[in-house]
Amino acid sequence: MPDDKSGRDKQARDEENRQRMRAMLEELERGDETEPPVEERDLDDLGDELETMEFPATGIELVEAVGYHEVETPEGSYDVAELVPSTEAETFDSPEAVRMRVQRPTVAAAMKRIVEATGTLDDAGVWGSQREAYERTFRELKGIDAVDDDEVIGVMADWIVERIEEKEKLPGSRDVRRQAAKVCRENGYEVRNDEWLGV
Repeated sequence: MPDDKSGRDKQARDEENRQRMRAMLEELERGDETEPPVEERDLDDLGDELETMEFPATGIELVEAVGYHEVETPEGSYDVAELVPSTEAETFDSPEAVRMRVQRPTVAAAMKRIVEATGTLDDAGVWGSQREAYERTFRELKGIDAVDDDEVIGVMADWIVERIEEKEKLPGSRDVRRQAAKVCRENGYEVRNDEWLGV
């Protein structure tokens, strides 16, 4: 990789992705996720296919190589192409990073839309703490018992994408949480002030 601004920026993004992935792995080990993960054994076939790929790999490379692969969940099946952003801006360091992403398909599908929408921005990408906040907001929405068809998650993904298109920047994580709480309350779901969404 050339030693120029572009190369250094890519290295910094890659390091952020590695740190974020480590943090996600630690969080998953604590077991506080609201969306139950797809069982490891259900991802074995995908893991076998990923082992033949060269990493790090971009989202585009993954979609081209294994986008057709189906991930079975209790709520239905998803193609990997529905869960991984088809973009150069998203890089995966290992097969485990891909498996971790697709294990929570509802959140992954919403984040895919957002990441792809950022491709039009000058500073493309959803990185670091902002991405973690978006993902946590989606997990919290998934955890609301009354949300059985993930409608609120779709509404929030639409809202974020619309803000990106209108304002040409990502909405702040606090704005996303406020809007999510507003949508929940409008649809009869209780959101207490001491919860993540109750900002």
